[in-house]
Amino acid sequence: MVSLVRAELRKLLGLPTAWVGLVLGTLIAPMVVVLNAPYTRRAIAAGTLTDISDLGLRDLGIGLIGPMVLGVVVVSSEYTSTGPDSPGARQLTATLAAVPNRMRLLAAKTTALVLVVAAQAAVTATATLTLTQVLHGDHVPVPAPTRIAAAILYWTLTALLAYAITLITRNGVVPLTLLIINSSVVSVSYLLTKVTDLASYLPDIVGARMFIRGVDFPVEIAPVTAGLVMTAWVVALLAVGAVLFQRRDA
Repeated sequence: MVSLVRAELRKLLGLPTAWVGLVLGTLIAPMVVVLNAPYTRRAIAAGTLTDISDLGLRDLGIGLIGPMVLGVVVVSSEYTSTGPDSPGARQLTATLAAVPNRMRLLAAKTTALVLVVAAQAAVTATATLTLTQVLHGDHVPVPAPTRIAAAILYWTLTALLAYAITLITRNGVVPLTLLIINSSVVSVSYLLTKVTDLASYLPDIVGARMFIRGVDFPVEIAPVTAGLVMTAWVVALLAVGAVLFQRRDA
């Protein structure tokens, strides 16, 4: 199993699109902290920014594009054509020839994805929160380690969510487009919270409650409960994706 995980790590890190996700996801949040620093200083000095407990942690949200890309490409790359000489053939055919046990293959892919995204999240969170402290000093409290760990978990679960959706759709374009738009352009999930309280339990909304405190939502959800709910979403979608992956033709 260890050699299989290593092979999947090499495959994932050999994908150019995966490096796009790694670079974007790692750099965007620290860059946002730097670019917003003048405005944030003025807001703190003027007293218009009253809740500063989420500074730095909230900026990590913009970097979620990284784990989303990684979660999608680790699956979608298997469904790309192997070349113009054999347009009907996919990478997955060769992968299954080497690893016929599909559940072992999925377990290795999942482990490789978790390792890469957790490392990326740890680096990004450290850089983002360190920059926040350097730029704003004593005005901003240092987040508790549990909140930082929860942010890393949120990134990892988001990657697994994208991974599970791509397993179900077998197409990377649709899930990646929808996830990126929902997280960075128009949050359909957030808009739904204005319609029904049940939307507070959608995975992207409830997951953020693990480490973000100063957000006004209609339903109060404790951080541990939020983590359990998002994990349940991910496990359920992974189970559906695994069953479909097991039954479908390559």
